[in-house]
Amino acid sequence: MSVLTLASDPQDAAALESAEAHHARLAGELAGRVQMLLTAVGRDPGAAERIHAGLVAFCDRSLLPHAAAEEAALYPAAHGLPEARLLVESLVGEHRCLATLADTLRAAPGPADAAADARALQVLFEEHVAKENGLVLPLLALAPEVSLAGLMTDMHRRLAGDPRAGSAGDDARDARDARDAGGAAEGRAPRAGRPEEAGGCGGACGCGDAPEAAEPELDVREVPHALRHATVFGALDAVPAGTAMVLVAPHDPLPLLAQIEQRHPGAFSVEYLVRGPEAWRLRLSRH
Repeated sequence: MSVLTLASDPQDAAALESAEAHHARLAGELAGRVQMLLTAVGRDPGAAERIHAGLVAFCDRSLLPHAAAEEAALYPAAHGLPEARLLVESLVGEHRCLATLADTLRAAPGPADAAADARALQVLFEEHVAKENGLVLPLLALAPEVSLAGLMTDMHRRLAGDPRAGSAGDDARDARDARDAGGAAEGRAPRAGRPEEAGGCGGACGCGDAPEAAEPELDVREVPHALRHATVFGALDAVPAGTAMVLVAPHDPLPLLAQIEQRHPGAFSVEYLVRGPEAWRLRLSRH
C-alpha cells in the first residue's frame, strides 16, 4: 500500500519519510528494551540488571541526544509557524519530562524499581513522537519557506557524534525497516537461523528441549506494525552473548529473521518452539 506524503518539494517529502522512520526505530528499540526489562525482572535478576544498564545507556546514547538535536534544529523553525507555536512549547516540556524519567531510571537502585519508570518513559516517548509525526513534521514539510530536508541535515550534523544516527546508511535502513515493518513481504531465511539448521526438536516432541524459565520473552503480537521490527531489534540488543530470548510472533517471521541476519551476520541462531497457528514461538540465541 502506498502512502501519500504531502510536502512542498520531493526533498522534503523524502526527509519527512526518513524522520518518521527514524522515530519508529527509536520508539521500537525503546519498547523492546523496556519489555525485556519487564519480563526479566521476575525471572533472572542478573539479566535484568544488565538490561537495566543497557536501557540507561540507550537513553544517554540515542534518546536524549535525539531530543536535544530536535530542539536545536527543528523546533525553532516550527516555533516560527503560528499554527505550531504552542505545540512546540508543549513538546519542549515533554523533553524535560523524558530527561527527568531517564535520570530517575539511572538512579533506580535495581531493575524492579526501574520497571515502572521505564514503562512511563516508553509511553511518553511514543505519545511524543506521534505528535511530531502527525503535526510538527507535516507542517514543516508543507511550509514553502522552510526546508525540512535542510533542517534534517542540520539535525544529523548535530548527531554526528552518535554512531547510531546521522549517516545516509542509517536513513536508508530506517526507511527500509519502516516499509518492511508489517512483515508481509517474503524474505530469505538467515543463514544462522534456518529452522532445519537449529538444534533440538523445536519443542514439538516433549523431549524436554524447551526454553529455560529464565529466558526473557518478547510478545510482539500487539505491537503496532510500524514498530514491530524495531522493537525486536531493540530487544536483541539487550541479549548478551551466550544467552537467548523467546520471540512470540503472529506469523512465521521470515522477513524479520532475514533482517536480523543482515544486521548481525552469524550472531544469532534460531530455534522454532511452536509453529502456529495462532502464535509462532522462537528462541533467538546470541553466540
